[in-house]
Amino acid sequence: MISSLLGTSRRHIILLGLVKFCAGLVVGFGLGVYFLPILIGEKGLSDAELIALSAATARQQAWGATFTCDLPASDAFHWGEGRIHLTKDRAWLDGSVSPGPDYRLYLTKDLVKTKEGFEAARASAVQIGPIKAFENFSLEIPDGIDISEFGAVLIWCEAFSAFITATEISRTL
Repeated sequence: MISSLLGTSRRHIILLGLVKFCAGLVVGFGLGVYFLPILIGEKGLSDAELIALSAATARQQAWGATFTCDLPASDAFHWGEGRIHLTKDRAWLDGSVSPGPDYRLYLTKDLVKTKEGFEAARASAVQIGPIKAFENFSLEIPDGIDISEFGAVLIWCEAFSAFITATEISRTL
């Protein structure tokens, strides 16, 4: 009787250990997906670099917009806030976006505020490039892209097909 009870206890202990191990793997993977981009993300622009870019913008044609966290598809894990600036050769954000993997900056013809909206407009969207920093990032605009042909800018997570944020752009004076 005691050996039968010990055998049953061992099986339950092993099963419980296996369940805990699997739960740990799932939680660890989830935390890794969230924290790895933060750990390997590049350092954003310094205040001096932001000032220099702003001064350079004053001498050329520029567009700008403000990201806000109140879009329908934005939530605690997918958001952006701050001012984005665009010139014929550079785009930069004076602000921050939620950390995550494989973010890309896109120009779209019209403002889209949801994942479904971007998926429908993706064929006419133009990718500027990957976002490597989550605060004060800067990207070069590829040759041949005319900012004036677009009405909005959007940040998208390629890895999870997730909408992060978007805003309408306008000519700054």
